[in-house]
Amino acid sequence: MPDNNRFLPLMVDLHGRTVVIFGGGSVGERKAELFSEHANTIVISRNFSHRLNELSEQGLVTLIRTDAGTLSDRDIKELINGSFLVIPATSNGQINDRITAIARSLNILTNQIDTVGEVIVPAVVHRGDLVIGISTTGSSPAFSRYVRQNIEKVITPEYEQMIILQNDIRNYLKEHVKEQKHRRSILWEILDDPIVWVDISESYEKAYKRAYDIVQEQINKKD
Repeated sequence: MPDNNRFLPLMVDLHGRTVVIFGGGSVGERKAELFSEHANTIVISRNFSHRLNELSEQGLVTLIRTDAGTLSDRDIKELINGSFLVIPATSNGQINDRITAIARSLNILTNQIDTVGEVIVPAVVHRGDLVIGISTTGSSPAFSRYVRQNIEKVITPEYEQMIILQNDIRNYLKEHVKEQKHRRSILWEILDDPIVWVDISESYEKAYKRAYDIVQEQINKKD
């Protein structure tokens, strides 16, 4: 079992960075689908799944057709040079280990599919600007997915709207309420107000009006 103290959850901006994936099968496809939304994604393999070919046609990934097992160390270094993350996802464990060792020699992070590497890709819940990552640090990927599915039942689309509402009200408060402590108190009151949550499930405008009324009430109390 991995040492949990080795891992620190981080949110990383991958814009402009390159992720190189070795392997064009189901695992490489899954990784490419994820990273192609955030980074320049390159997939290296002898063959590619139908979905990877679709992603290439859409301009979301770059495909390089070659057999990783026949590449020299120098060839691999040239292919991964300057990349942020390397994912060895071939069906051959020895090839994956070799790619990992070369990447590490270049101080490039690796995400390994058959063991716990330097980078663990969590199960992710997205609700607009709310991003939740779930990981068992490699102990049970299936349990991570199970937890994600349960969180998705609780973190409803209203959460996404609430983040927008909080940001809008926060910007308003910055102009009209000087004390940060008072602003924080008002924002929490909005979050704890059950009527706001009911209203936001119906329309953002209705929820904003309710939140605005709370703001005015609290400002008047302070005065």
